[in-house]
Amino acid sequence: MKQIKGSIVALITPFNEDGSINFDELGRLIDFQIEGKTDAILVLGTTSESPTMTHEEDMQIVNFTVDRVKGRVPIIASSGSNCTASVIKYSKDFQEAGVDALLNISPYYNKANFEGHCRHFEAVADAVDIPIILYNIPGRTGIGIPVEAVERLSKHKNIIGIKEASGNFGYLAKIAKFADENFAIYSGNDDMIVPLLSMGGSGVISVLSNIMPYETHKMVMDYLEGNTEEAKKAQIELLPFINNLFIEVNPIPIKAAMNMAGFNVGGYRLPLYPMEEANRAKLRATMEPLGLIDKYAK
Repeated sequence: MKQIKGSIVALITPFNEDGSINFDELGRLIDFQIEGKTDAILVLGTTSESPTMTHEEDMQIVNFTVDRVKGRVPIIASSGSNCTASVIKYSKDFQEAGVDALLNISPYYNKANFEGHCRHFEAVADAVDIPIILYNIPGRTGIGIPVEAVERLSKHKNIIGIKEASGNFGYLAKIAKFADENFAIYSGNDDMIVPLLSMGGSGVISVLSNIMPYETHKMVMDYLEGNTEEAKKAQIELLPFINNLFIEVNPIPIKAAMNMAGFNVGGYRLPLYPMEEANRAKLRATMEPLGLIDKYAK
């Protein structure tokens, strides 16, 4: 798979009223993303509520997505865990199902030292034939991927990039020197798309793209194609809405926003719970100027 440039949607998982996966709406969301020029689709990430999914449900989502996409855009599946053996098993299963790449988060809770970090990712990369994107998000995992580990892993032929979601510009500046045609850096924060691109990034793995796929894609491509002022303008104009998409823990606000926009993505699985009404009102107030309320109602 060639290096992806642009916007990769971190796709939500729609649920029925009984909490089961709503595959009819999932199909609608996939088509909506492709029609909106999304450059790739990520399934089973944090935004998909993957911690509450069984492996059987993971495989159902992967198989459904591969069948629905039919090669129109690359598919990335998140196979990360804090157990290396489990990651290898999931990664092989997803590869066999037909995904194009994998996203692997740093080992959380039990954490790891420098060598453990490197060997965890290298073991997975050596076990599969599809490329891997690292995922650095210390706010969720309790530990970041060391800069020196990123340097070493960036040289592995099967590790093609990193999703950087620490929000730490110092860290970004240190890993930016490893970016080249074989190793991409993607923003994991929608409020930092343009700043990260200015440091040599290739795109974003985005929550915002769930509801504004074309606008997110265009922001990235405008910057990469030299129209930096237009990209900067879009980042600033969308910032109030982006900020409210994280007013509560992701993906609570984005699913609320999707429902307000006219999709039928349902609710959440515990421990996630519907938004507080005051926060919901704030979210709606930033959606209205963008014309998003009921925009996609059938």
